[in-house]
Amino acid sequence: MPILKVVNYPAEILEQTCKPVIKFDRKLARILDDMYDTMIEYDGVGLAAPQIGLDARIAIVDIDDELGTIEMINPVIVETSGEQSGPEGCLSFPGLFGEVTRPNFVKINAFDRKGRKYTLEAEEFLARAIQHEIDHLDGILFTTKVSRYLEEDELKGVETE
Repeated sequence: MPILKVVNYPAEILEQTCKPVIKFDRKLARILDDMYDTMIEYDGVGLAAPQIGLDARIAIVDIDDELGTIEMINPVIVETSGEQSGPEGCLSFPGLFGEVTRPNFVKINAFDRKGRKYTLEAEEFLARAIQHEIDHLDGILFTTKVSRYLEEDELKGVETE
């Protein structure tokens, strides 16, 4: 699969609300496969369609846990609770990291590549990654939530979303 070019800030598409996916077909499956390969190539844990220049509510997350790759088509957050703060980065902001506070728990409804609806609950780092990617679909950048930017020596083991 081809490795796609990651769109960097200040590209306009990164701050737009994406359009819902209507067709669940081979083209969508190919996009998801290419997004996965791109995310892995750039050592990320998540990637959203606007980050590859697509105006579509498509995002993936893979934090290298037992759930594997989570494909989220037209995801909607239905519940959040708790609070966590931690470092975040973004493939669209190379080399930039900041401390971000988000809910510690998230429940979403979304569709898989075949158009089947599912519900997923996540906590801690997975919840953070899911919320980061869904924010991309709404044109919200992690930089709007940063309480302070982090220096390189503060980043031991930080994953980029």
